[in-house]
Amino acid sequence: MITLDIFADPTCPFCYLGKTYLDRALETRPNHPFAIEWHPFEINPSLPPDGMDRGAWLIARFGPAEAKRVDVPIIEAAQATGVAMNLPAITRMPNTRDAQRLLHWAGIEGRQSPVMAALMRAYWREGRDIGAPEVLSDIATQAGLDGAVIARLLDTEADADTVANREAHARERGITAVPSFIIANQHVVTGAQSTEFWQNVIDEISAA
Repeated sequence: MITLDIFADPTCPFCYLGKTYLDRALETRPNHPFAIEWHPFEINPSLPPDGMDRGAWLIARFGPAEAKRVDVPIIEAAQATGVAMNLPAITRMPNTRDAQRLLHWAGIEGRQSPVMAALMRAYWREGRDIGAPEVLSDIATQAGLDGAVIARLLDTEADADTVANREAHARERGITAVPSFIIANQHVVTGAQSTEFWQNVIDEISAA
């Protein structure tokens, strides 16, 4: 197996698109060589712990004029590639620190990819606040984890330092934006690459 390290934030639209494109490629190549590991990377680490209204966040970050246009390329990319996205349902911009802790715990149980899929589905399709503990524990249950245990862990600071240190290490390695993919700990790929791109990568690795 070849490691595919993915640095992502579930509220990053291009991480959602990139994961969807990669998943489509993996579905067409069931014998792919990748062992996937997800790594924490917060795109908005300064958000309040409870997050904030998404409209207010867009204005604060981009200004009133640009806030009205910032979603346009995201919507166009989703529509062009048939990716399900329900932006009108998203009313909150959550702090994803606890979501990243959940992904860390999911890694221990070998359930990272199902948890990331559930996080992105909850946020981008259902408009759920994935910064809320009750939402995260429900997502954990859906993905095959013990939701009651996750709820108790979320009520503490368990592994908060570990996750923060992992993200700091990623930044030290030169990861400055997401999604970022590292193949076999050597080759760095950034951005939401197409399904065809990943199919070609898998085919080249398989032919080597």
